[in-house]
Amino acid sequence: MSATATPAPAATAATAIKPRIRRTHLALFVKDPHGSAPWYEDVLGMTVTARAERWVFLSFGKKHHDIALIRVEEPSQAVRGEVNMQHYGLEVEGDMEEFRRLYGMLLAKGIEIFKITDHKVGYGIYFHDPDGHRFEFFFETAHDDEEGKRLLGQYNAPSDSFHLDPL
Repeated sequence: MSATATPAPAATAATAIKPRIRRTHLALFVKDPHGSAPWYEDVLGMTVTARAERWVFLSFGKKHHDIALIRVEEPSQAVRGEVNMQHYGLEVEGDMEEFRRLYGMLLAKGIEIFKITDHKVGYGIYFHDPDGHRFEFFFETAHDDEEGKRLLGQYNAPSDSFHLDPL
């Protein structure tokens, strides 16, 4: 038996393979997962589904977990490389009135909004969690995926300032 590696499949076969994603979750390093979890319950409407000494898992209601909060023991462990996640977008259901209510809820809870944008395929409200992770409530206006791709390309993925009145 040879100790050499098995040759890789032909490049065309390898490039034809693409992941088919069904579910996702986000794992975030935080200072205190048990201290941060109530914010996720209160602001994002999540439910704790599991907890241990070093982590808390939360769900939006359908999956076993959508976000995991994991205690960082050493601050240097919290950064993977020099560039990190810019934000995590949460597409919200409902209409523009509901979106305005969510904006009003964030303001009523004293959450600093640092950007409201028109992306031509929807609107975004950007804010931070207690550990400084950036989130976006995203209200989709282009409901056909092909139309959304066309608009995004036509406008070069804009992030134009947008005025939104809270309810």
